[in-house]
Amino acid sequence: MGIFDKFSTLKSRVDLVEKLGVDPFGVKFDRILNATRGLIGNKEIILAGTNNYLGLTFDQDCIDASIKATRKHGTGTTGSRIANGSYDEHVDLENALAKHSGMESAIVFSTGYQTNLAAISTLAGPKDVLFIDADSQACIIDGCRLSAAPTIRFRHNSPADLEKRLIRQGEIEGGIALVVIEGMYSMFGDKAPIKEFVEVCERHGAFLYIDEAHSFGIYGPTGCGLAEEEGVLDRVDFISGTFSKSLASIGGFCLSRHKDFEITRKAMRAYMFTASPTPSNVAAARAALDKIADKPELRENLQARAEQLHAGLTALGFDLCAPPSPIIAIRRPNEMIAASEWNWLMEKGIYVNLAIPPGTPQSSSLLRISLSAAHTIEDIDLILSGFAQLRQESELVMARAQDALAAQ
Repeated sequence: MGIFDKFSTLKSRVDLVEKLGVDPFGVKFDRILNATRGLIGNKEIILAGTNNYLGLTFDQDCIDASIKATRKHGTGTTGSRIANGSYDEHVDLENALAKHSGMESAIVFSTGYQTNLAAISTLAGPKDVLFIDADSQACIIDGCRLSAAPTIRFRHNSPADLEKRLIRQGEIEGGIALVVIEGMYSMFGDKAPIKEFVEVCERHGAFLYIDEAHSFGIYGPTGCGLAEEEGVLDRVDFISGTFSKSLASIGGFCLSRHKDFEITRKAMRAYMFTASPTPSNVAAARAALDKIADKPELRENLQARAEQLHAGLTALGFDLCAPPSPIIAIRRPNEMIAASEWNWLMEKGIYVNLAIPPGTPQSSSLLRISLSAAHTIEDIDLILSGFAQLRQESELVMARAQDALAAQ
């Protein structure tokens, strides 16, 4: 038995997908020109799968802040904040996030993934019980695996099913119930009925933790996410998010309306034993937070482009997974057809995400689009034109998938 034999099934799937053309999971851009364009060789590609929701990665203020922080502090922190101390920028960003959201406490992490890994595994102890949405993303699931608390799943976006499971669980002796949901789900782009979840949690004395990674900056009057959009931000116990979407950087954060959340800094292993975010990343995120507060027009354009693309794809007859949002997922019959179509779109200069099992809900095969406030009306028309041509040439694309399967 070889050490890599366990991956033989996965390797067969990868080999099959690679027979269709470019490896969708190993794309190399030679240069990113701006928030909506990149170069592969000399070919310009329109970017429609970057999660750069507000298009701030090329904002001059964010770039300048990042460069200034690097010149001031160097390229890295070379250790954790517990061991090496905090920089002024770390504390300033945490204070700004707390103030912006009206929360009592904010803790910054080195990645968004690490945020959920650290916070969930620490907040839920051995006497507690975790309740998570059935479609939770990987970092939530992994945070639950690291926790000593048992995990109970409830039906996706179903406050009623959560309530049934809370009732069935009954009183938790010596512990609490921690409910974990997302704001906007990363694969389908569907949104949670957050106010209903808040009400269920309040009825049963459960704590509510919302991952707003894909909805922070996008929804709400000040961009705090879907909890703010639904008017219940002050009733949510914990909000997590990432810098790698709307905040145009790398890192993550967890907010809490409980001042005692601060003590978890001394208990979260993934916080205590990981190097803190670099000065450049923190400074870029801080500048982006100001843009979120000061430029509601970014959210307005993003929503308008989402509605434009959703309406256009619907008119073309594509099966879309959710109502309009900055994430638009197109359901495909299987992963080979999805991979063939992904390659076809790349040949036409359109980059989207290929999403296939096991990383998708309901074992779906998807072409996933994530839009940016930097996209124009003309950009969306260009993307729609590509999908219209794909529709016209669907038989040719499917034949390519069948040939690859036959050759396997």
